[in-house]
Amino acid sequence: MERDDVIEYSLYTHHNEEQGKKIRKKIWFVTALLTVITAVEVALGAFIKQGTDIWPMVKWSFIVMTLVKAGYIVLVFMHLGDEKKSLRNIILIPYFMFVLYLIFIALWEALAINDALQQNAF
Repeated sequence: MERDDVIEYSLYTHHNEEQGKKIRKKIWFVTALLTVITAVEVALGAFIKQGTDIWPMVKWSFIVMTLVKAGYIVLVFMHLGDEKKSLRNIILIPYFMFVLYLIFIALWEALAINDALQQNAF
């Protein structure tokens, strides 16, 4: 007995070769972009040692690149990029604000702990 409530969507994905080329080009672009950003992050982490003068900038660049990758993944793989701009903003702006809030809390608490440790050291 064949079920009539199950729809096989893969059978209904008809598109011409031009649309297929466009889709493959987008897939290659996404792959290349995320690979390049990841390679830059790995290279920065591998070649710049902690404690150098530019290490704080490297840490902030990690945060920025990670947020860019996360936003791009949401836009492409979760198909948020196909939605209206207002819906994208409603979803992405609170996300970025929340991440910035978490970074602020982590830094604020780190400074408080550092001050407490320095006061107790003397």
